[in-house]
Amino acid sequence: MITHNKGTSPWLVLGLPVALGLAWITQGTGVIENDPERNISIPETLTMPLQVQAAYNDDEVFFRYRWPAERPGIHHDVLVREGDQWVRKGRAVPGSEPDGLHEDRVTMLMDDGSVPQFGRYGGYLAVGAGAAGFTDEAPEEVTKSLPATRMDLGDWASRQDPAVINAQREAGYFLDLWHWRAHRSNPLGVSDDQWVGESRSSDEGRSPYDTNWDEDAGEPLWMFSPELTDMTAMRWEDIESGALDFDSYYYLSETFAIPFDPDHDWQEGDTIPYRLLQAPSDSRGDIHVHGEGRWVNGYWYVTLVRSLDTGNPLDDKILHDQGLYSVAFAVHRNATGGRWHHVSLPYSLGLGRNDADLTATYFQGNSPDWAEEWKEVTLFYPGQVNWPLLVSDAHAGAEDIAEGTPVRARHSEKQLALYGIEMEFNDAITLRWLMTLIAGLVAMFGVTLALLPAFRSTRKGDRS
Repeated sequence: MITHNKGTSPWLVLGLPVALGLAWITQGTGVIENDPERNISIPETLTMPLQVQAAYNDDEVFFRYRWPAERPGIHHDVLVREGDQWVRKGRAVPGSEPDGLHEDRVTMLMDDGSVPQFGRYGGYLAVGAGAAGFTDEAPEEVTKSLPATRMDLGDWASRQDPAVINAQREAGYFLDLWHWRAHRSNPLGVSDDQWVGESRSSDEGRSPYDTNWDEDAGEPLWMFSPELTDMTAMRWEDIESGALDFDSYYYLSETFAIPFDPDHDWQEGDTIPYRLLQAPSDSRGDIHVHGEGRWVNGYWYVTLVRSLDTGNPLDDKILHDQGLYSVAFAVHRNATGGRWHHVSLPYSLGLGRNDADLTATYFQGNSPDWAEEWKEVTLFYPGQVNWPLLVSDAHAGAEDIAEGTPVRARHSEKQLALYGIEMEFNDAITLRWLMTLIAGLVAMFGVTLALLPAFRSTRKGDRS
């Protein structure tokens, strides 16, 4: 008679529920979710369009931008009267600022070939270890920087000696940064002018904005002149409702500001900008808005102009007829700041050259006619990807980078956005994968033990 050993069936009874439980834990909830405490906020739209045109004459170069925005982000941080206190609103947060108090921005990084890898990898090159806004951000604010300014790519604090940094800058190892701000520069008809080397630094000269806050007194330094503006402050409800537009006093400028009067009869909801706008000077005032930067029917239109040769080679990239350069663009919208922007891959820029991705057309006169077609650029959300990661063994494409293969040859903008999100949740994804693997192994083990008796039959008979 053939019999089967039923002693191992409990393995099936125990193993399958355990496996199913692990599977439910690993698959029952999502990994991709916002987590402000870890500086994680994923935008609803991972890519967005930007249109660019370029032109130049004998003296100046012009860049024209057009991009969609649901509403114009013309406000930045403000001081609101609450009770007998002035409360600052609009501090940077992961993702969109809840009250809409973060200005829209468009930026352009530019190189003349002195930073060779920039033309292949764009803004990735300028994101180092400990970057502000990352989950593992450094204890102090670490802005954009270039790799050779660090002795150890994995250590944000391992800055080169100042003499080395200065020598790099004199050799042209820096990126020119055009930084248009809808609140802190546009009302003055200018763009901020900065550069990236050891950090994101500003050109020499006075900034287009200053801080409007007296720390000791706990109150603004400046207020609106009632004689020039018919008011002393904005109203918070007007900001909330979007009632203020380009024809309103939505910013505070030195041309119509007076010293703050603490004895004025301030009312609940009175609002004063946290920034005082002022005319920039010297190298920092090189870039101007041509015409007006305006939001019309769901789109921003901004044209910037600068001298081809600013006379400031340590701050700016000097441009020449028939020159070939590299550029990369970025846009902040929807009240985002910091790293929560959309960026582009690098593009070649040629002045009067048709062998570039973006050709700056030569013209005579004071203003381009913009008869050429727009250059269509796709911007993407970059997530938490930095240069040390990209050149490490953790990145499968590190060998391609070592060989100089451009990022565009391997990835589309949509792929890069998804990869960036994957890196934001890398630990959670790895844990989910491990738990799923364990669940599968437990299930296989239980089923194997349960079925094992079927392969171990014995025949019983009479003994003689």
